[in-house]
Amino acid sequence: MSFIPLLQDASQQLGGNMVMTVAPFILIIAVFYFFMIRPQNKKQKEIEQMRNSLQKGDKVVTIGGIHGTVSSVKERTVILKVDDGTKIEFDRSAVATVAGDRAIAKAEKGKIEEKHDDKADGAESSAESASSEK
Repeated sequence: MSFIPLLQDASQQLGGNMVMTVAPFILIIAVFYFFMIRPQNKKQKEIEQMRNSLQKGDKVVTIGGIHGTVSSVKERTVILKVDDGTKIEFDRSAVATVAGDRAIAKAEKGKIEEKHDDKADGAESSAESASSEK
């Protein structure tokens, strides 16, 4: 007696049922990717870009909470001036945020664009309501 015909019959009977069994796993993987993995990768790229664009004069905060101004930038490290005569060398990966004028300007630009979009949406809705009142 051969087992191959028995396996073929079993696979034909379970063919439609197999898709229903695998679909929830695929759905869970897709949810994890779009809600956890993809945003984390995007955030990591933004942080890496911020660290690579450090310039002399930027005000930064390290992951240890030390506030300072970038005195010089090397390939893998930055030297922060934390007081008049005190300079400390850190790895680039130790920089948590840039708190200088560049970061403030970028944040304000984002807020201005957001407000502009809100005003445009408000103007469209008020124009629609005015035309519907006539």
